[in-house]
Amino acid sequence: MLLFEITLLLLAVAVVFLQVARRLRVPYPSLLALAGGCVAALPFAPHLSIEPRLVLALFVAPAVVDTAFEMPPREMLRNWLPLVSLAVLLVLATTAAVAWAGVALVGLPLAAAIALGAIVSPPDAAAASAVLREFNLPRRAMAVLQGESLLNDAVALLVFGLAVGSVTSPDRAWAFLAPRLLIAVPGGAVLGMLVGAAGMRIVRALGGTLSSIIVQFLITYGAWILADRLGLSPIMAVVALAAVAANYSPSRTTARDRLNTNAVWATVVFVLNVLAFLLMGLQARVILTQMKGEALMHALSFALAVLTLVIGVRLVWVMLYGFVVRRFHYFFQKRHPPTETTPAVRLPSVRVGILVSWCGMRGLVTVATALALPQEFPGRDLIVLSAFTVVLGTLILQGFTIRPLITLLRIDADASLDVEMSRARTAMLDAALAALADRSGEGATALRAEYGAARAASVDRSRPTTAYDDLRLQAIAAQRVLLIEWRTQGRIQDDAFHLLEDELDRAELHAGSFGTTWLED
Repeated sequence: MLLFEITLLLLAVAVVFLQVARRLRVPYPSLLALAGGCVAALPFAPHLSIEPRLVLALFVAPAVVDTAFEMPPREMLRNWLPLVSLAVLLVLATTAAVAWAGVALVGLPLAAAIALGAIVSPPDAAAASAVLREFNLPRRAMAVLQGESLLNDAVALLVFGLAVGSVTSPDRAWAFLAPRLLIAVPGGAVLGMLVGAAGMRIVRALGGTLSSIIVQFLITYGAWILADRLGLSPIMAVVALAAVAANYSPSRTTARDRLNTNAVWATVVFVLNVLAFLLMGLQARVILTQMKGEALMHALSFALAVLTLVIGVRLVWVMLYGFVVRRFHYFFQKRHPPTETTPAVRLPSVRVGILVSWCGMRGLVTVATALALPQEFPGRDLIVLSAFTVVLGTLILQGFTIRPLITLLRIDADASLDVEMSRARTAMLDAALAALADRSGEGATALRAEYGAARAASVDRSRPTTAYDDLRLQAIAAQRVLLIEWRTQGRIQDDAFHLLEDELDRAELHAGSFGTTWLED
C-alpha cells in the first residue's frame, strides 16, 4: 500500500511541475529530475530503492519501442555515417576520455575507469525523445539524434560488460565473455525480429479487441526479458521488434485499433517517463548517503569533472565530424559535380552541429547500469555518484538551455514535414478521385465533388491545413454544439451521444493537421 501511495503522490507532484514546465517552456524531463532531487533533500521524503534490471525493463523498454517505431531501418541506413560516428565512435571516444580521467585523477583501476566511461557515454533514448519532441528541429537532425539514442546503448553495454567481466572474472573475461558479448547485439536483433513476426500474428488475430493492446505490452516486455535471460541485447531486441511492427502493422490493423493503440501507448509511455525522471531524482538521497565529509566533496569534484568531460568530448567530436564531412564533400563534389540524377547532398551546418552536440542528455540507462555494478566492485560509490551527476547535469544544464540555444543559433523551423504531408495528401485525393471516376449515381457525384474541392484547396504545401480543412472543422464544431444541446435537452440518450461524439472526434482528427488536436505537457 505504501508503494501505491508514493506512486500517487509522485504523479500528483508531476502534474504540478508539468504545468510549471509548460509555463516556463522548458522540457519536462529536466524539471522533473530537478524536482525529484529537491524532494529527495526533504527529511520526510520517501526512501526508494529500485532493482536496476527492473528499472531498465519497466521504464526503458516501452520508451525505446515508442521511439524505434518511428525510426524505420531505411532511415538509419540513409544516415549511416553520422549514426556510426555518434553511436559507435563517439561512445568509444567518450569512454576512453573518461577512463583516462578516472585513472589520472582518482586512481581508479583501468577496468573500473573503463566501466565508468561506458556507463556515462551513451545518451538515453527516453530522455532524448522526451526532450527533443518539444522542438521543431530539422528532420534529419532529429532522425540522427533518435537513431543515436537507440543504438549507442548496445555499444556502451558491450564495453561495460567486458570491463566488469575483466574485474569479476579476470582469467576468462576475453576467452569467454568477449565472444558472448559480440553475439549479444546481432543476436538481440534476430530475436526481436522473430518475436515481432510472431507477435504480429497474435495481435492481428485479436484485432478489434482491447486484448490486442495488452498483448502488445506483453510482447514488448517479453522480448526484453527473453533477451536478457539469453544474454542478448534487450535494447536491440525491442528496437528490432518495433521495426517489424512499424513495417507490417499499417496494412494489418484497422483504423479503430490504431487509434486506440496510439492513445494507450502515448499515455503509458508518458506516465512511465514522468515517474522515471522523478524517481531518478529521488535516488539522490540513496547515492549521497554512501559518502560523507571530505570524501563526498572530493567525489563531487571528480563527478563534475566527468560531466564537463562528457559534454566537451561530444562538442569537439560533433564539430570535428562536421568539419571533416564538409571538407571531404567539397573535394568529392569538385571531381564529381552534382547532376539532375545525382543531386548534391545537404551538408550538416555549423549551427546544426552545435545543436546536435548539445543534445546529449543522459537518463535511466546510465543510472540503472551504474546501480547494477556489484557491491564489491572497485570504486563503486564514486562511479555511481559520477553517473548520477552526469545524468542530472545533462538533463538540467542542457535541457534548460536548449530552447535559448535554438533561438540564439537562429535555426529555422523545418517545414519539410508539412510539405511532405501535403504532397502525399494530394496524391491520396488523386487516388480517391481515380477510384470514383467510373462510378455513377448521386452518392458518387457528391463524393467526387467533396474530394475535388479538397484537391483544389490543397495548393499551398507549406500549410499543414487548407481552407477546405478549416471549413470542415467549422462544420464539425457546429455539429458538436448541436449534439451537446440535444444531450442537455434530453433529446438523445447517452449511448447514442457517445457513438456520435466518437464519429465527430475521428472526423476532426482527419480534418485537423498533425499535432493540432493533442495538447502535450
